[in-house]
Amino acid sequence: MQTLRRSVVMESVRWAFPCGRWAPGREDWLLCARCVQPEEKRRIADFMFTRDAKAAMAGRLLIRKLIAEKLQIPWDKVLLDRTAKGKPFLVSGVPPHLPNFSFNVSHQGDYAVLAAEPELQVGVDIMKTDRPGSGSTEEFFRIMHRQFTEREWHSIKSMGSDWAQLDMFYRHWALKESFIKAIGVGLGFNLQRIEFEVSPLHMERGKVYTQTKMWLDDEDENWSFEEMLLDEKHHVAVALGNTNKPPKSQDEPMFTILSYEDLMASAVPITTEDPNYWNTFRSKQESPRRQSSSAVGETIT
Repeated sequence: MQTLRRSVVMESVRWAFPCGRWAPGREDWLLCARCVQPEEKRRIADFMFTRDAKAAMAGRLLIRKLIAEKLQIPWDKVLLDRTAKGKPFLVSGVPPHLPNFSFNVSHQGDYAVLAAEPELQVGVDIMKTDRPGSGSTEEFFRIMHRQFTEREWHSIKSMGSDWAQLDMFYRHWALKESFIKAIGVGLGFNLQRIEFEVSPLHMERGKVYTQTKMWLDDEDENWSFEEMLLDEKHHVAVALGNTNKPPKSQDEPMFTILSYEDLMASAVPITTEDPNYWNTFRSKQESPRRQSSSAVGETIT
């Protein structure tokens, strides 16, 4: 086994699962629950809405799929834990030649996403552009004013329409969260310490963009960022730390969209079936009756 792990060759991984369109039946949901660790199963059951439970389940399954397929550690031998700030990590089994192996997941809107790197520090965030749950865009921006620098607000408010401004807001938010998640500091970090100059102002679906720059405490940092639109509403940002890695081709798709069959291709049950888990899931409401902007400000790992 040790010889096999030394032979593992891993490249960058970018996966997305459309959990918003996923409507698991009883058999599928109970199988998924058997394929994650018991403590994670309990955390997922605590979500109030099925929308969030599905997204969290997909995130855990993405991580286990990554480790089973890319590091060649059997699914039922994968042991995950979380840092004090809530960032998942692999407890043991990282191949000696990949000591800096790093991965991160995010779920918001209609997707769960994963980014992984064999050598680089990585963080990923996805944000869905949507109208504020209550009040105007102007009021929403007033409430969120302290989260961005004046230069960033100028970039956001220079966009023509209300919707374009919201779209630029969520693009900036995804960038900031990707960096926060890469360094693993969690909530409480002063977001005005980091400032982004986004480029280009307009992105096209299916292209990877790497021109955006970041400053930390007014210093130009050796971080790079990949940006992509999964669809017309979902921005994905990937933060890569301390890298001189050449940028990807803009014509190269960054994220592979996985089906449920893809997600479960390597899955192996690690616990016994719990029929009540389906009953708990079915008793939940799909989502809040009135959509709000409460997801903004949460760091999801």
